[in-house]
Amino acid sequence: MNARGGTARIKRGLSRVRAAGSARVESSRLEERVSELEAEVQECRQLNLRLAELTDLVQELLLPVAQRDEARVAELTERYTTELG
Repeated sequence: MNARGGTARIKRGLSRVRAAGSARVESSRLEERVSELEAEVQECRQLNLRLAELTDLVQELLLPVAQRDEARVAELTERYTTELG
């Protein structure tokens, strides 16, 4: 093996090592990003559930209001306020 061939081979080897290290760093970043996205998805699920609950409340309130059932409106509003706390 001559000096030039050995040096080129070493440079190629170092290049591969750097690439592998870079891939590990990128993999780590991707894992962190996936964790962040999973947390955001969970937050969206919570918000969607809350929106569904509010929609149910509005639906429950509309009929008693339309029927002028003030006692039922007060009951539903109180129940909702209690659930918030």
